[in-house]
Amino acid sequence: MTGGGEGGAPPQNSAGPRVEVVGDGPGELCALAERVARTAGSLVERGRRDEQIVVAATKSSPTDVVTQMDRAAEELIRGLLGRARPEDALLGEESGGGRRRGGGLTWVVDPIDGTVNYLYGLPAYAVSVAAVRGDPLRVGGWSPLVGCVHNPVSGETWTAIEGQGARLDGVRLPVRSAPPLDRALIGTGFGYLPEHRRAQGRLVAELLPRVRDIRRIGSAALDLCAVASGRLDGYYESGLNPWDMAAGWLVVTEAGGVVLGPGGEAPSSELVVAGFQPLADHLLPLVDGA
Repeated sequence: MTGGGEGGAPPQNSAGPRVEVVGDGPGELCALAERVARTAGSLVERGRRDEQIVVAATKSSPTDVVTQMDRAAEELIRGLLGRARPEDALLGEESGGGRRRGGGLTWVVDPIDGTVNYLYGLPAYAVSVAAVRGDPLRVGGWSPLVGCVHNPVSGETWTAIEGQGARLDGVRLPVRSAPPLDRALIGTGFGYLPEHRRAQGRLVAELLPRVRDIRRIGSAALDLCAVASGRLDGYYESGLNPWDMAAGWLVVTEAGGVVLGPGGEAPSSELVVAGFQPLADHLLPLVDGA
C-alpha cells in the first residue's frame, strides 16, 4: 500500500467527492458507506475498462492475487473515511487495521471482493463497506451496524442498517420463505490452498445429491446479498475474513435471514452459513466441522 495512511489524501488518479465529517446517526453512516462504495466502484470500473489491471502481489498462494487496483481502491476508501470519520478505525483487506485518534467505530472494507473475477473480467465482484461495533478480529466480539455492497458492473447496491431492514437499490427486501433442503440452491466458495480445496471438494460431493444444485460465484459479499435477495436459498463457506462478510452479513439478517458459525454461534473464518429458517438450521449440521 502506497500513501493514503491514517487520514491521508487519496491517490491522484482516484480523487473522489468532497466528504464532510459525518455524525453517528445510522442513516448518516449508511449513506457514507454507500457514497464511499460507489466512489471506489467507479475507480475500479475505470481500471477495468482501461485494462489497467496488474497483479501486484499474491497472498495465501500463487493463485490468490492482489491487483494494483485493489490497493488503489482501498487507499481511496481509507482517505474518504478518514476525512468523514477521523476518530474511527479501519480494517481493510489490503492494508490491515489502523486506529485513528479516538475510540469510534471500526470500518471493515474490501475494495474488490472477487479479485480473481475482476482479473478475468467476470462481472461478479463488489466493493464492501461496513461500520461495526466491537473488535472484528475477535470471533463473537463484533457485529455490523451499517453496510453497503456495491457491484460496479451491474450498478446494483445493497444497503442495510441495524434494526431498519435491508434494501436493494433503495427498495426494501422482503422476508423470504425457505424451500426444503432438496429444493434449495446453495452457494459456496473455495479457498486457495490445495489441502483446503481437497476437503471442500469432498464436502461438495457429499452435499450435491442432497440439494437442488450448488453455485460458486466467487464473491462472498455477493453470495450473501444473493441469499438476501432470493437468488440463492442458502450459502456456506469456510476461510472468510471479516471484510468478506461484514456488510453482507447485515444485509442477510436485516432481510430476515440468519448468518451462523460453528455450532450455530457467531460466524467466523471457520464457517459461515447463511439462509432463511428453517433451511439454515438444516444446512448447518451438514457442513459444520466438515
